[in-house]
Amino acid sequence: MRNLLFICSQNRWRSLTAEHLFDQHADYEARSAGTEPGARVRVTAGHLGWADVVFVMERRHADRLRDKFADALEGKPVICLRIPDKYQFQDPVLIELLRERLHAHLGPEAC
Repeated sequence: MRNLLFICSQNRWRSLTAEHLFDQHADYEARSAGTEPGARVRVTAGHLGWADVVFVMERRHADRLRDKFADALEGKPVICLRIPDKYQFQDPVLIELLRERLHAHLGPEAC
């Protein structure tokens, strides 16, 4: 089982949609969090410690994680999916984009 952590700003649309792609997956467990103070679930060092791989939606999310949690990120891959903040939760276009970008890192069977 690999632990995947998805990060966006508010943890309401992009990262939460990505987390739900892995519901009931046999090989992956997924969680999500946000970088902003008003996030549904705000990222902590504990989230990063749990994760095997961290996926961020934008480069600024990776920068914020490195600024605040450098020690917790040490040795962990942080992958930017380059998905802009223009999609709603479970938007079919967002789901397809996530699948496409994640296949490059996890393989076609992932989600």
